[in-house]
Amino acid sequence: MLGLNAGRFSEGLVRLRGALLGLGLVFIGLGIALSTVVQIGAGQVGVQTLFGKVEPRILQPGLNVVNPLVDITRFDTRTQNYTMSAQHSEGQQAGDDAIRVLSADGLEVVIDLTVLYHVVASQTPKILSTIGEDYQDKIVRAISRTRIRDNAVYYDAVALYSTRREEFQTRILAAIEKDFRNAGLQLDQLLIRNIQLPESVKRSIESKISAEQEAQKMQFVVQKERQEAERKRVEAQGIADYQRIINAELSDKLLQYETIKANQAIATSENAKVIIMNGRGNGPQVLIGDK
Repeated sequence: MLGLNAGRFSEGLVRLRGALLGLGLVFIGLGIALSTVVQIGAGQVGVQTLFGKVEPRILQPGLNVVNPLVDITRFDTRTQNYTMSAQHSEGQQAGDDAIRVLSADGLEVVIDLTVLYHVVASQTPKILSTIGEDYQDKIVRAISRTRIRDNAVYYDAVALYSTRREEFQTRILAAIEKDFRNAGLQLDQLLIRNIQLPESVKRSIESKISAEQEAQKMQFVVQKERQEAERKRVEAQGIADYQRIINAELSDKLLQYETIKANQAIATSENAKVIIMNGRGNGPQVLIGDK
C-alpha cells in the first residue's frame, strides 16, 4: 500500500515506489510460504481438517508442508495417565473421583485406579472424526469405570481385596484393552492403586486376623511346652538308665576294693593323716601316715 500511494506522501518516495512494491510482494510471498509450513513437536502427530473434512495424511514430528487453508489438530502420542482416586488432589477430576462398585455379596467397594495408555498415531484421523479431542473423558474415563463395575459383580468384597485381586485386575485389563483398541487407543498398563472395603468388613477382617495370630501364638506355646516335656522325659530316662546300670554292675566287693584304693592314695600322700576304716565284718582299721 505504501508503494502504491508513495506520491501522496513525498516526491522522494516516488522514486522508491518500485522498491517498496517489490518489498511488499516479498513480505506477502514470505507470509504465504510460512503459512504452508507447520512444525509438529516431538511425541506428537498432526491431523489436518479442510472445511470440516478430516484429511487422511498424518503430519509427523518436524516441519511439514501443508495447504495454508487447513486447520491442524495435534495429538500427543506419548504415554499418558488418567487417575481416578478418592484423594482430592490425585486425579484429573476435582474432588473424590474413585470408582464405587457393588461386589457379588452386595457390598460397596471403593477402587482407586490409574490407567496408562497412548494414542495410536495411525488412528488419529479416526479419533478426531469419530470421538474428537476430548477422548480422555469420552473413552478413557467412561470405559474404565464401566468395565470395572461390570466385572466387580463377579467377586466378593473380601476376595477383591485379597485373594482374587490379581485375577480381577487381569480380567478388567483384557476388557478395557479391547475397547481402547477399537477407539484408536493402546492400553499400556492398568494399576489398581487401592481397594477400600466397608468399615464393617474391615473390622471383621481385623478381628479374624487377630484371632488367627492368637491361635498361632498358642500353637507355638503348646509346641514349646511339648518340647520341654520331651526334654525332661529324655533326661529322666537317662538318669534312670544310669542308676539301673550302676546298681546292676557294682557289687560290695568292687565297692570295697575301690574304697581301699582311694584310701591308699590318701595315705601315701605327703600330708600326715590318720584314717579309720570300717572293715565291714573285720572290725575297725587304722592307717597312720608316715609323717
